[in-house]
Parts: sequence; structure tokens; C-alpha cells
Amino acid sequence: MNDQPAVISPPMPRRTVLAAALAAVVVPLSGCGGSPGEAASVAPGASVTTPAPERPSASPEGPTPEPSVRDLPAPDEAIPKDPARLADALTRTAGRLRDAIDVWRRTGDPAKGEAPEPVVLLSLYEQRVYRYLARNPKIASRTYGKLPKDAAARARDNVTAIRDLLSLAHPVSGPIKIKVEPPEPADALLADFRRAERRFGVEWEVLAAVMLVETKFGRVRSPSYVGAKGPMQFMPGTWKAYGMGGDIDDTSDALLAAANYLHASGAPGDYRRALYAYNHSEAYVDAVLSHARQMKRDIRNYYAYYTWQVYVITTKGERRLTGP
Repeated sequence: MNDQPAVISPPMPRRTVLAAALAAVVVPLSGCGGSPGEAASVAPGASVTTPAPERPSASPEGPTPEPSVRDLPAPDEAIPKDPARLADALTRTAGRLRDAIDVWRRTGDPAKGEAPEPVVLLSLYEQRVYRYLARNPKIASRTYGKLPKDAAARARDNVTAIRDLLSLAHPVSGPIKIKVEPPEPADALLADFRRAERRFGVEWEVLAAVMLVETKFGRVRSPSYVGAKGPMQFMPGTWKAYGMGGDIDDTSDALLAAANYLHASGAPGDYRRALYAYNHSEAYVDAVLSHARQMKRDIRNYYAYYTWQVYVITTKGERRLTGP
């Protein structure tokens, strides 16, 4: 595909069913033109296709030391239940995560390979704390009060976004197969987001937030129950109108198509309207805008979100499909 402005087609008819599940909460959410419905689950014993990724670590150089592996939280590290301890855990984890991201960006190469282990483990722990708070609003409210102002705003945005998406998800019995893969490198994705922003005027942070919610930056590779496909979850009819002849499974093509669709639906002048066209749910719109707001405040939040893992909701509880 070239970078000449595309002819923007008229909006497609509204879809009536939400896709399999919520990628920021479960997997995957129907994209353009969706409306809320039942979310998919993975029953115990369901088949999950997950390549075994290697996770190189960045070299501990420069003024910010990389956390020692021995000091990192385990993938199943216990989460405190007391608001004061939760606030302390969030504050310490956020600081260490940002230091680890700085080291990765300064001494590693986010344009190649996967995130280093310190970023992955610290981000996973932070994500797990947010998910716990999303399910326990009273504890969350007390925890915010014990955090510094900026940290409280960040926690509130993330917890509320997860809670919004959880409100759309309902476990479904019966096994399904879900294919998950490692995402493309963080800076390769960032270049694609910015390319789409330059072409259609849709802020890259909004596109990144949509991709986070839909497929966790392309980790989820299974089509939805209603047939939405690709890293940005397009229905075939919507893709035909906005895909500009590209490949629905190609990340660069899918991001350009998403920017095309959002632009045709009102962005950047009215992001709420555009995102509601992408998925007919106010909770979805709120969640995407919350994540986008955090990335605008600090680009390191993009790298933290990039390493968030895929969860599904089963009839017997949550299950993490990716990560350590």
C-alpha cells in the first residue's frame, strides 16, 4: 500500500453482536461497528496455541540500574489485600517498571525482539494488581487515597478501564481454541501507529489503545465468534470498505484501515463518536480513551501496556494465556 490519501467509504451498517471477548480483559473484542454482547471464555482443558518465546534481557548500563532477577516479582506473586500495602506495592512497582523501561529503551532495542524480563515481570505484577482492584472497587477507592496524586490518577484510569471492559464480559461454557502469538516489536508497532496518524490524523495513542483492547497488540490471532479478524478485529464487510486493498492480518495494513475508519467516523474531531462507531459501547469508549490518556501523559505507559498479557474468563475463573 502507498501513502497517498485514500477515498473514504461511507460508514458500514451497525453490527449486532460483540466478538469473542475483551482483549484487555479477555479475548478478542470485535472491532469496527461492534455492539456489546456475550464474551467468550475458555473452558478448563481448552486448547491454546502459544509459541514458546525467548525473552532477552537488556544490559544493565547507564545511570539507572536494571532490577536484579532475584528482586523481581514472580509471575504469581501474592497481591496485598490492605489498601496501604497495595498503594505501597503500586508505587514501588511503577517506579521500578519505569526504570526498567528506560534501561530497555536506552541500552536495548525495542525495535527488535521482545521486552526484557524485568519489564515483563514488573508490568505483569502491576497489571495483576489493577485487575484485583477492578474487581474490588471499595478497596480500590481506599487505595487511591493513599497514593500520590499522579499515581492515583494513573491507577484510577487503568482500574476503571479494566472494570469497564469486565462489565461487558460474561463467561461462556464450552471449550474453544484460541491462537496467541508474540507481538511485533514495540518500536516497530510504534512506527506503524505514527505512520497511520500522519496519514489520517488519528492520534497514535488512540490507535494503540484500540489495539491494546482488541488483541493485546496482536497477541490474539483467533477470529471472533462473529468473524472479526486481524490485529484490529475487522469484520469482512468493514474491511472491504476501509481496508484499502490491504491484508486484514497484516499489522501495518490493519492500523491504516483502523485510522481510516475512525477518521471517517469523526476522529480526530470527535473521538467518542468515532470509537463508538468502532464498538457500540460507552464502556469500550471510556476504556480506550483512558488508556490513550495515559500514553499521552508518559510514553513509558505505552511500553508498559505493550507487555500486558492476555486473560480469558472461564466458567471457573480467569486464566492467563500469555506471559511467564
